[in-house]
Amino acid sequence: MTHATCPTVPATRGESPRRYTPVALDRRASFWVSAGVVAHTLWTSAAPAMTYRLYASVWHLTPTTTAEIFAIYPIVVVSVLLLFGGLSDQIGRRATMLLGLGASFLGALTLALAHDASWLFAGRAFMGVGVGLTAGPSTAAMVEFNEGGAPRRASVVATAAQAFGFAAALIVGGALTQYAPWPLHLVFWLLAILIAALFTVTWFLPLSVERGTAGGWTPTLPSVPQSARKAFMIAAFAMITAYTHGVMILSLGGQIAHDLVRSPNTLVNGSVLAVFAITSGVVSLLGKSLSTRAAMIAGSTASCAGMGLLASATALHGITLFLSATAMTGAGYSLLFLSALEVVNRATPVGRRSSALSALYLLGYLAVGILAPALGRFATVQGLGFAVYLGAGVIAAFSVATFGLALGLRRIADD
Repeated sequence: MTHATCPTVPATRGESPRRYTPVALDRRASFWVSAGVVAHTLWTSAAPAMTYRLYASVWHLTPTTTAEIFAIYPIVVVSVLLLFGGLSDQIGRRATMLLGLGASFLGALTLALAHDASWLFAGRAFMGVGVGLTAGPSTAAMVEFNEGGAPRRASVVATAAQAFGFAAALIVGGALTQYAPWPLHLVFWLLAILIAALFTVTWFLPLSVERGTAGGWTPTLPSVPQSARKAFMIAAFAMITAYTHGVMILSLGGQIAHDLVRSPNTLVNGSVLAVFAITSGVVSLLGKSLSTRAAMIAGSTASCAGMGLLASATALHGITLFLSATAMTGAGYSLLFLSALEVVNRATPVGRRSSALSALYLLGYLAVGILAPALGRFATVQGLGFAVYLGAGVIAAFSVATFGLALGLRRIADD
């Protein structure tokens, strides 16, 4: 930590001179704290993944109810992004992240105390508020605190941070649910403690106050500058394709893994699903040498192939095919997410970056919010296999569309 002499960070458009907390983190520490906030978004998202089946067993929930509990989260995220997507461009990254972490903490605490399904809906709603407020600002903060470093570093680390949060939620959640006391609650007590610690260190990020906020804040929709809209459209398809993988892994994945692995052990099942996240993290580091266009093409190809493997695994009840599918889709997710961030970060000026990133996340979560309850309903009425085939077909179609758009990425980038 440094005192008032800590280095400044780039000012966003319309921003007054920076002022700092009495003790503020330097640029390097601020970068990694922001990465921690990015990691919390996927940990929070995936936290209940290994308890959904247990909730269903103890509280007699149908697949439709489970999918609705899953879906309330992206629906709230989308609502928050619609109303508050440009908030951090007005009141600052730090203030917005603190608000979001506070909401995430309330969500984790609510789930830790839950005793029926209504608490699950409330807890997931609070988590949706938290992630909606922090997703765009934390990613934008990483880019800004990274200035002077390797240009792609922020996007690569953001992708790896999400993968870490995802894997930790599945593996730690699986272990605590299987072997620790209070299987419905302990994982959320741990998450609440971690979020509280993250809130504390985020408090020491450089503090900024933007011009025009003294008279009060007014809601603004996340927006994209006219000059960046062609590039944003391509990034949006990549982000939607990437995020819809989460429906298959988090909403239906636990049941798929249980049926294919035929293990009642949640740690085993969580570890199988974590192959998706681990592969995602490794590929984000290995793929940093690829151009943005090549990463998007490779990601959409891997995504489409992964959906084919998943459908085959479901039809043949093959665990080897399922592991291959999770690894392949993890690679696809990583490259698609990485390339989507790269396109938006390069095409958008600093003062509009958080709003544009929020718009990108909005579309990703909106797709999840639509697809999850639909597949949950099909799983209830038509069976899990039908839901998997339908979901795989939808994601494969998005992958093909993304592939076609990515072919024109270099030309748009040069416009």
